[in-house]
Amino acid sequence: MVRRNSRIRALIFLYNYDLTGERIDENYLDQLFKEADALFDKQFYEELVNGVLDHYQEINRTINLSIRNWTLDRMSVVDRNLIRIGTYEMLYTTTPKPIIIDEILDLTHEYSETTSLEESRFNNRLLEQIGRSIDGK
Repeated sequence: MVRRNSRIRALIFLYNYDLTGERIDENYLDQLFKEADALFDKQFYEELVNGVLDHYQEINRTINLSIRNWTLDRMSVVDRNLIRIGTYEMLYTTTPKPIIIDEILDLTHEYSETTSLEESRFNNRLLEQIGRSIDGK
């Protein structure tokens, strides 16, 4: 649950950054999480945010190479950033890919701007394709 909350917090940060190009005030995020009584792993959260931002172009390139008949900018802001988080984790962490995919899909079901099952399937196929391309398969 703690790592999940770290991913949610990273999603909020990256969502805001994607829309405004600015970093969100950490005090605001602290207040949101305090009100929700949501514990999170600060180190993991910072790794996700800084990792996605530091490797933004490579992550986007990796995603774009795996998308079929679609573009990254056509995805909803939430889904785009969930995929970025998942791609970062697959590229730069030791967390097993199936766990990353399951976690991102759980967040897709909960936070995606489009609630259709098709969006969840799209994200699942895309994450699996990204995982295969990273593994060289």
